[in-house]
Amino acid sequence: MCPECGDVPAGDEAFCVRCGMPLVTPGGEQIDEPLSAAHERARKIDPRYTEGELVRVAGGRNQAEAELIQGLLLEEGVPSLLRRTAGFDVPDFLAAGPRDVLVPEAGAAAARELLHEADLGPTAGAAEPPNPIKLVAVIALGGAGAALIAWLLQG
Repeated sequence: MCPECGDVPAGDEAFCVRCGMPLVTPGGEQIDEPLSAAHERARKIDPRYTEGELVRVAGGRNQAEAELIQGLLLEEGVPSLLRRTAGFDVPDFLAAGPRDVLVPEAGAAAARELLHEADLGPTAGAAEPPNPIKLVAVIALGGAGAALIAWLLQG
């Protein structure tokens, strides 16, 4: 019987078909202490956040910062993966260079919300490029103003 939803499995499934909860077979011994560090991390992952393609939710300036973000996500049950940011390769310094933090699509919204609350997410408007039409207009007005001042000073 599933400890989460109470559904009775039809066969010898390892996970509940209805809610995705790991199933424990009757008579099996319960493990209170994790068997390894990897086992301890795996016990924290929420199955709801494990579906879908990997998407980038954040970036770290180096390996340590990216691992900090990864640890915050894991505490909320969101699994993540670190990847060296494309175009940055520093072979002499393996921990140097920016890293991308990737999570499954199902956990992306929860991860972004958590990172936003921790002020680790991208800031609003920071990635928005300037409008080229406004930029040309400002340069043209500045040039016209400078030409007018030069013309006034000559007279």
